[in-house]
Amino acid sequence: MGFFSKLKNLWRGEAQDAEQAVKPEPAAQQSLSSEGGQNAAPQWREELTLALRQAEPKLSQWLDAIMQGVDGKGAPLDERLLFLFEALGAPNDEARTFVTRFNAWLDEMGYAKAEEFRSELQYRLALALDLEDEEDERDRLFLKLSEGISKTKEQITKRIDSLVSSHGEMNDAFWEELEEILIMADVGFEASQMLMDNLKSRARKQGTTDPEQFRGLLKAELEEIFKAPKRIQAVNPPEVVMMVGVNGVGKTTTIAKLAHRAQMQGKKVLIAAGDTFRAAAIEQLEVWANRVGAGFFAKAPNSDPAAVAYEAMDKAMAEGYDLLLLDTAGRLHTKANLMEELEKIKRVVGKKHAGAPHRSILVIDATTGQNALSQTKLFHEAVGVDELILTKLDGTAKGGVVVAVALQFNVPITFVGLGEKMEDLRPFDGSDFAKALLS
Repeated sequence: MGFFSKLKNLWRGEAQDAEQAVKPEPAAQQSLSSEGGQNAAPQWREELTLALRQAEPKLSQWLDAIMQGVDGKGAPLDERLLFLFEALGAPNDEARTFVTRFNAWLDEMGYAKAEEFRSELQYRLALALDLEDEEDERDRLFLKLSEGISKTKEQITKRIDSLVSSHGEMNDAFWEELEEILIMADVGFEASQMLMDNLKSRARKQGTTDPEQFRGLLKAELEEIFKAPKRIQAVNPPEVVMMVGVNGVGKTTTIAKLAHRAQMQGKKVLIAAGDTFRAAAIEQLEVWANRVGAGFFAKAPNSDPAAVAYEAMDKAMAEGYDLLLLDTAGRLHTKANLMEELEKIKRVVGKKHAGAPHRSILVIDATTGQNALSQTKLFHEAVGVDELILTKLDGTAKGGVVVAVALQFNVPITFVGLGEKMEDLRPFDGSDFAKALLS
């Protein structure tokens, strides 16, 4: 029985001996003792065991127990993290790799106090322990999402409240006012028309013209819009992901965040610097690769981006990487057409590795509103976008573009950027977005 199951049983009162239930195997116990000293280890281990027994089986509460009496980085925190991993049955080398990487990140960021790094630690643990779908983690994400779209929510929700209260039925005047609300929220004219047609159809099917039913109709429609289509997940490793998007959308940091997530999930990641024309692009990406502990490949500035992709593919295959994240230019400083260059990169990696690139991910900046739509159209026509990542969703009143891109292009939004930290790139859930927007 795994540690997670054991804690659930303890919480329900089904286990008799808490010490036995969460105690690591003798080998793990010895390794922990060697870290913290023979005399000190048994006492904190017993205290931690009891604290875990009393906690609900939630990552946040496990972390509360681990951090009890620990006010910053150092040996006490390291020992408790090793205890948690080994009690969960994780291999010792994985536990130590996690702790080593986390400490390297703390040094890189200059963080020492618990309040500076606690949320990042919980995020890393959720990924490393495969607990991201846990209810507590979803609650954290929902709160972060609600905060991120607060300006959009204020733009839309208050006006919808006024719309509902000022009309006795969903008539022509109601729909005209709704169209204005949607356009003001940067949903755009075409997408607004599509959304209203769908809402009118939904209202007719339910046989209602009552404005009080409108919020429910809108929530259901948004959930349907954001429903991601099924696609084949299996790939022939290494998986190759081509990252596209115009300059300034946050593509570089998004690549770093994706690499970070994959690393925490146990994958070996290589980042390739294919944006060879933009000043300092290679150096910036290398800094991020080093910061998250990913492999890095680059050639000299102004090198042929397709050659970078080809040689990076060689390195990824020869050295056993699981994932290759291939950066590309947002614009070219030559007369060459950007889309032709991207198509060339696709052809080159496809010849080198059958099926590559397995995914093309477009990064768009939510604050640009309707410009994000035109970017999606151009890149989708040129290279066939498989996924969208929306950055800078925090701090924008133009979150309606999320609805527009999903409606018009039928491309799934997989992640949203809700801030600058590694933990702020979060999986996108259409149901949660609808709920956060309209609650």
